Amino acid sequence: MSRAAPDDRPGSARGRIGLRGALAVLGGLLLLGLMGMTVVDVVGRYLFNAPLRGATELTELLLAAVVFLGLPAVALADEHVTVDLLTERMPRWLHPWRLALTGLVSALVLSIVAWRVWVYSGQIGGYGGTTTTLAIPIAPLGYFCAICTGVGAALSALVPVAGLFKRNEA
Repeated sequence: MSRAAPDDRPGSARGRIGLRGALAVLGGLLLLGLMGMTVVDVVGRYLFNAPLRGATELTELLLAAVVFLGLPAVALADEHVTVDLLTERMPRWLHPWRLALTGLVSALVLSIVAWRVWVYSGQIGGYGGTTTTLAIPIAPLGYFCAICTGVGAALSALVPVAGLFKRNEA
């Protein structure tokens, strides 16, 4: 009887894609669509004098979706942009607590942003806001952005706090 390699067992990190991987694949597909649409628009515009109708609107919508979709992935990996001005001078034992505190503050700020985007999306949906050329409803994208921001807020708090408890158990 052969034994499976440790990384090939069911449930191992290698055997499943996970939330971050799914977000990366979806973001990659959106970027691929954005790239293809831009190529078609440029070729149509300069070779056939027939640009892709609504390409600018679709670019804006897809770009917003890609940016907000990336927020949960960044929070899940705890890879927010940081600036280390004073942290080198702090005692080493304080770093996990600092990370947990900044995660909670980030979560608070992102929660406020998610709430306001949700409210604004409701207002846009209330008056039936659409894009100019293709008449695509804008509110669903706003709700998507609010949900991604809310998930990013939750992960921004949970990941560093979980790391703090994991360090204390070891």
